[in-house]
Amino acid sequence: MAYVIAEPCIGTKDTACVDVCPVDCIHPRKDEGNFADVTQLYIDPVECIDCGACVPVCPVSAIFPVDDLPEKWQSFTPVNADYYKK
Repeated sequence: MAYVIAEPCIGTKDTACVDVCPVDCIHPRKDEGNFADVTQLYIDPVECIDCGACVPVCPVSAIFPVDDLPEKWQSFTPVNADYYKK
């Protein structure tokens, strides 16, 4: 996975990252039925092209390259991937 969305997104779900993603790999979007039901946004590890466009627009600094993900948020790598296994 190129990028991971971590704990700071929980409860925030600002969709600026969704708007700038060139490959539509961040979900759910506000217009998706499950948007209100999830606690955060997720990056699809297969679809992400490692462009980094999402990082500077995140108002809570919740998006990290997988190799730079802080140790305390390592558990969010499988959390992001598992969202797309549904």
